[in-house]
Amino acid sequence: MNCCCDPLALTTAVNTLAVAMAQQMTANELSLVSALLTQLGDTLGTIAVQREICEDEQQLPANIAGLL
Repeated sequence: MNCCCDPLALTTAVNTLAVAMAQQMTANELSLVSALLTQLGDTLGTIAVQREICEDEQQLPANIAGLL
C-alpha cells in the first residue's frame, strides 16, 4: 500500500468523513460505530506489532550469520 500522501490532507479527509457520518446517525448508532472502529483500530495495531516482532525474529538468524 502506498502511503505517500499529505498527512494534513489525510487527517482532513478523516475528519470530514467523521462529521458526514455523525450527521446521519443517532447518538446510539454513533456510540456503537465509534466503539467498533476503536476495536478495529486496536486489533489492527496488535496485528501490526505482532508482524513486526515475527519479522524481527526471522531476521535475527540472518543478522547473526552475517557477523560470523
